[in-house]
Amino acid sequence: MQTPSIKRSLFLLSFLFTGVLVAQDKPLGNETVIVVKPYTPSVNDAFKIKETPVLGDSVSLEKKPIKYSIFSVPVASTFTPSKGRATKVEKDKRIKLYDNYITLGFGTYSNVLAEFYSNLEISKSDNFGVYLTHNSSQGGIEDVRLDDKFYDTELNLNYSSRNKKSSWNTELGLQHQLFNWYGLPEQTRLTNELVTAIDPQQNYISGILGGKLELYDSFLNKASANYRYFGDSYDSAEHNFKADGAFEVNIADELISTKVFADVLSGKFDKGYNDPNELNYSQMIFGITPSLLILRDDLTLNLGASFVYGLDTENSDSSFYIYPQVTASYRLAGDYFIPYAGLEGSLSQNTYYNFAQENPYVSPTLNIAPTDKTYDAYVGAKGKLTNSIGYNLKGGYASEINKALFLANFSNPSSTEDYAYGNSFGVVYDDINTLSFSGEINVDVNRDFKLGLNGSFFSYNSEFEAEAWNLPEMKASLFMDYQITEKWFAGANLFYTGERKDREETIDGGGALGSRTITLDGFTDLNANLGYRFNDQLSIFAKGNNLLGDNYERWSNFPVQGIQVMAGATYKFDYK
Repeated sequence: MQTPSIKRSLFLLSFLFTGVLVAQDKPLGNETVIVVKPYTPSVNDAFKIKETPVLGDSVSLEKKPIKYSIFSVPVASTFTPSKGRATKVEKDKRIKLYDNYITLGFGTYSNVLAEFYSNLEISKSDNFGVYLTHNSSQGGIEDVRLDDKFYDTELNLNYSSRNKKSSWNTELGLQHQLFNWYGLPEQTRLTNELVTAIDPQQNYISGILGGKLELYDSFLNKASANYRYFGDSYDSAEHNFKADGAFEVNIADELISTKVFADVLSGKFDKGYNDPNELNYSQMIFGITPSLLILRDDLTLNLGASFVYGLDTENSDSSFYIYPQVTASYRLAGDYFIPYAGLEGSLSQNTYYNFAQENPYVSPTLNIAPTDKTYDAYVGAKGKLTNSIGYNLKGGYASEINKALFLANFSNPSSTEDYAYGNSFGVVYDDINTLSFSGEINVDVNRDFKLGLNGSFFSYNSEFEAEAWNLPEMKASLFMDYQITEKWFAGANLFYTGERKDREETIDGGGALGSRTITLDGFTDLNANLGYRFNDQLSIFAKGNNLLGDNYERWSNFPVQGIQVMAGATYKFDYK
């Protein structure tokens, strides 16, 4: 008879073998179990279960593959999605660019306008250009006793080259201008015979030769040099040579730039206005302007100074100047509000050429000297009100020593020159302090319609002269550009210049000469143009100047032409 312990052992063994038989694919065979001794448990047999048990089973069980399938049932749906449609993007018609064009127009006062431009491609990197322009009028201003016609013809030849490392260009320019000193003062007591004998014609001849160089991977960033000759019908001659270079280097992530420049001027006039002796002048200006550009997030700060040496070789006089060159701007509200400020100065070369371009009625008897702009301090703000409206507001105060002012010449009874009847202008110099305020706003109504408005106000304080002669107290302009349709286009400009002061000669009952200060009225000038484009090559235009019909005086005793209308055509083409 078996003991209870033997029965438990047999039960456990039979249970384990049964589990194995169930887990196997095939049943096990008959085996004999021999019990050596009965089971006697002890404490030593107890052991601690590890967190990660090690499987010591010598039988490796392979997982059976699982096969499954989804029983899908179709569901009826009445939803039909609409097809997407791509939004159309308006694409501008590609404009054919032509290398050449010619313009010809005719108008009232026998006005003639002619332009010709041609660009010849020498190679993939080199181009040669020709530009010729002519603008003339046969005159015809009412109540003018002298001839008032004018001509302005200019020819420019240029050659340019560009590659990966540099670009350069050279130019040769020739210009001929004809004007007349037709502004006889009303109080001038001249007989008709004497007026008929006056030949008020003045011819200006100008020529310029120069070039520019730009290097992309060099500390020498840009360099330029040019020489200009300017002369007239009275044996006046002026020579002006200019050269400058800009150097840039990066040190500790900061940009340090240096500009060097030279401006050499010499010239002569056959005589002075009240002096029969020849007038000679010679001015040299040399300078260097180092500056440090600091960029910090929204801050842009330029710290620099100009060191300038001026030499008057004719009078053996020289001076050394130091000018501030400091500007700063900060994006306080992105592109919507950018305050800025600056403190700058310069020694500016005055030339006979520049005077004649600003006021062609000057006499060939001028005193030429540079202007010392001691400082020009300004503060302002610019930005945009919306994506289509931009603005710029600025206020400033400038101090200038030897600022050139145009002043009407007195008649010279001892001279027989055709400009000596009070019908020309001279130049005087004064120390002028100027307080100014200006503002502008530009509106892009859409890509076809643009508007712009700007205005400036000035207050002058002169040191020696009674007034700041011929400087306006206000300037304003309004412009419009409108692409009406694909074929039609139009534009308009409205200019306003405020009152100016000038000097007028007086003669008392005894014939003695005197003078008084006069005020020239402000004037408004409206110009407009309208055009029609037949195709990419041919277009016609009509334009009008001084459409308000005001025979205002830009310079005292020199009224301008009234309403001027011109019509013409432009043709673009290629040689190929």
